[in-house]
Amino acid sequence: MLIRSWNVYHGRSHPPGRRGYVESAVRLAAADGPDVLCLQELPLWSLPRLAGWSGMRAFPARTRRAPFGARAGGALTAAHYAALRSAFTGQANAILVAGSHEAESLGSLAISDPREHPRACQAVRVADRLVVGNIHASTHASRQQVDRALEWLDELLCPCEPVVLAGDFNASLSLPGFSAPLGGIDDILVRGIDASPLAVWPVERRRQNGDELSDHAPGELTVSP
Repeated sequence: MLIRSWNVYHGRSHPPGRRGYVESAVRLAAADGPDVLCLQELPLWSLPRLAGWSGMRAFPARTRRAPFGARAGGALTAAHYAALRSAFTGQANAILVAGSHEAESLGSLAISDPREHPRACQAVRVADRLVVGNIHASTHASRQQVDRALEWLDELLCPCEPVVLAGDFNASLSLPGFSAPLGGIDDILVRGIDASPLAVWPVERRRQNGDELSDHAPGELTVSP
């Protein structure tokens, strides 16, 4: 089972330019048919389109509202992605699952202080084989937020059920019982299941029309029973 994770940076290029690449990023990440795709920093307007772009079943988790509505936020941001980022589009994460697998949403949890930039962890049970968590934590409070997410995930798990925690941790964290971190802020950590080493995409793989999609690189690994 191939699991991939990518912070798509609100669809911005790196360095940021006027044009947006949300659809291009999602289509690229799903093109070779991963089993599970965890995405972070999606604009809210993109959520109803994820399934069509990817050919996968989408489980979104909204983290930040769009002040003028998702559609208006998308139209405003289209004027200049570099300048506006997520000021009007809101923000969400999503777990996408291939149609060949049964999948069940287990909900999401706010892991940040209500007074701060909203952060969340969401979870989906895939094919009755494992639970996949998708997280986007804050730099200054990553350890506390990840610990909060793990407590929540442990409450959802069946006895001895494997768990995969993917996303943008904004820190390199060692978690008890999980595989060792790669060393960057974006990672996929596993517990209770065999997994291949994490592979990170080279820049060339996420370049389109001369633009580098996102300031983060997708990472992926394969898990097996």
